[in-house]
Amino acid sequence: MNLPRFGKLEPVNPRKFWLSEAADFTPWLAEPDNLAELGDTIGLDLELEAVEKDVGPFRADIVCRDTATNTVVLIENQLEKTDHNHLGQILTYAAGLDAVTIVWIANRFTDEHRAALDWLNEVTGEEINFFGLEIKLWKIGSSQPALKFNVVSQPNEWVKTSRISRAGGSGDLTPTQHLQLRYWQTFREHVRENSHILKPTKPVPSNLYIFSIGRSDVGLNAFANTVENRIGVLVELIGAHAKAHYFLLLKQKAEIEKALSFPLEWQEKPRKKSCTLIYQRRNTDLKNEAEWPDQHAWLLQSLEKIHQILSPKIKALDAADYVDGENDLLTERDRTEI
Repeated sequence: MNLPRFGKLEPVNPRKFWLSEAADFTPWLAEPDNLAELGDTIGLDLELEAVEKDVGPFRADIVCRDTATNTVVLIENQLEKTDHNHLGQILTYAAGLDAVTIVWIANRFTDEHRAALDWLNEVTGEEINFFGLEIKLWKIGSSQPALKFNVVSQPNEWVKTSRISRAGGSGDLTPTQHLQLRYWQTFREHVRENSHILKPTKPVPSNLYIFSIGRSDVGLNAFANTVENRIGVLVELIGAHAKAHYFLLLKQKAEIEKALSFPLEWQEKPRKKSCTLIYQRRNTDLKNEAEWPDQHAWLLQSLEKIHQILSPKIKALDAADYVDGENDLLTERDRTEI
């Protein structure tokens, strides 16, 4: 009888590959593939903004944007075990950058610093999130080392979300908000179980549930309108180049809708700074929970299709390619606001 034989995992000291945090590890981590690996670990789509960014007289290691929420993500790293100096630094940098998500990476977390991050996640507002990650390298025999980010501290989403519903006074949720929160909590579990494309975010009592489509100035959202009984997908273009990006996409309308196999509602919104693309399903009973599985399946299928077709085109958008005046070719329907 041939019994299976396995190799033995052996730890590798990160200093063997990165002698310096600032000169070696930080530039390595800032590379797109490595940021993507980090983002997959903590469930965020990260867009690099700066390396060694000045914060007063100090310098933050890496500053990114969470492309789903367009909020600041601070990443501070060290190749040794955690220390008080770095704890103070991440709090100072987070305040100076108005960061919403703070990621502290180290070779090893002490129990005290892990407890400090757990406490910060408990006492801060529901919009602030702290992550503690240990960077680990492993090899089997003479193999190339494999890297893994081990999460040792992260936000307790149940605590932060439930805090909203437990808040007193004006913080109490309305019946509609309770419905919205349950709807998106259930939808998040459906996404987790059925999607390898979308990264589910934390649900909040709102008519929108946000995802990332690859850049911080374009949002991908599922929506549920409890007043008009509509669900759908909303792609929102924002920022200084929203109009240029919209018209560049509009030039590809026929190609996009052929690939999608369904039409979109194109909304330039001339009197506003943002533009939107919408795909929706009407006459949907959001209060009937028995219908939620079908609604969630439709939403996920629509989101994935739109992400698959539009994400590469959106990432490639360059406002410099837009020639002013091309919008004169728009139809009256394209200019309609809803």
